[in-house]
Amino acid sequence: MTGLLQISDPHFGTEQPQVAQALLQLAREQAPDVVVLSGDITQRARPSQFEAARLFMQRLGPVPAVVVPGNHDIPLFNLLARAFWPYANHQRAFGRELEPVHSGAHWLVIGVKTTRRRRHKDGEVSAAQIERTAGLLRRAGPGQVRVVVLHQPIAVCRQEDAGNLLHNRQAAIDSWARAGADIVMGGHIHLPYVLPLHEAQPGLPRHLWAVQAGTALSSRVRHEAGNSVNLIRRVGPGAHGALVERWDFDAASGRFAPVSVNQLALSRSQAA
Repeated sequence: MTGLLQISDPHFGTEQPQVAQALLQLAREQAPDVVVLSGDITQRARPSQFEAARLFMQRLGPVPAVVVPGNHDIPLFNLLARAFWPYANHQRAFGRELEPVHSGAHWLVIGVKTTRRRRHKDGEVSAAQIERTAGLLRRAGPGQVRVVVLHQPIAVCRQEDAGNLLHNRQAAIDSWARAGADIVMGGHIHLPYVLPLHEAQPGLPRHLWAVQAGTALSSRVRHEAGNSVNLIRRVGPGAHGALVERWDFDAASGRFAPVSVNQLALSRSQAA
């Protein structure tokens, strides 16, 4: 099996050193093919916080990474920076590309920047971004699991979280499903879950899954969910599926441990 490690909402500036060390250990043991960092990398978009995040990612080793910004990664109090160079600190740490793409033997991972300088928390995807992503999905190889990475969620499991949903999400779901997407992953609300979008919307032409991650490192946890990450494994070429393993930090052992597994059926046309 091959793996993708999803780290979300670490909020450097509020990170817990013992949790960070445990996550580095997990990454060394699992040796994922690619790492996804799905936004809210920092707490207040400060250069020192981005530098801490960059050094942490560097310690993961020479593994490809897809890093997208979250709403916390745009300056909040520096209004001049927010208006004219909102992603400058992010780009110094992780490069100029705000919508990176990783294409490997087993994974196609497409980053989509859903933050907007004019929005405080909400995320949005434009028609141009939807079409760009769909074009990349259509050009994927038959052996790749196709993953789109956002920050804000494309679907929620509780009505009280509906206010955090991505704007223009329905157009994105329809387009990306037609183009061959398998998984749309995000963070933002610090709550891990897996939802079958094709069951909520029976008209979709293929299986499409929403995979959400909790906060990886921050002390800003929800009462019902502690620090966690997702490890997604592609089950061999004949199985046409994937496993989403949720790993939670266990304070007693000082390690991340698996707590649940969701098995995803992938449409055969794209997981051969």
